[in-house]
Amino acid sequence: MGRTRWQTLLVVALGVAAATWIVFDAIEGNGGLPPEVPWLVAAVEVVIAAVVLSLGWAVRQFLRGKRPNLDPIRAARTAVLAKASCYTGALLTGWYAGQTIVLVTDLQTVGNGGRALSAGAAAVGAVVLAVVGLVVEGFCRIPPPEDEEREAAPHPSAG
Repeated sequence: MGRTRWQTLLVVALGVAAATWIVFDAIEGNGGLPPEVPWLVAAVEVVIAAVVLSLGWAVRQFLRGKRPNLDPIRAARTAVLAKASCYTGALLTGWYAGQTIVLVTDLQTVGNGGRALSAGAAAVGAVVLAVVGLVVEGFCRIPPPEDEEREAAPHPSAG
């Protein structure tokens, strides 16, 4: 499993934001409103990010020798959870950012200011989730073997 690139997450977030903006702009043009985003969404995203960070910190402590035992399955699951957090954060960032853009461009409609703030807060929470996912992925990375081990191992191209 390769490390997630932040550029990939940015492309995902921008693509989803553009699609969301197009769809909700069309809905708003026909007299509809985007769904209201509860403030609780941002809080839940941050709580999930905190859990992922906590699990990743345990793996980091183990790899640094400060924690004597850690189940390898738990470490692998933490790495997978970190990758999932990256992509979930990117998708949700695009979704809520697209809604925010639509609502901000139509602030003369009553109630859109509050709706834009809650959607913007959810977008920020999603960014936090994606960034924590990237950080924890780094925590779960196993260091390369020592130079002595690499020199002792036969090179694949050697006869």
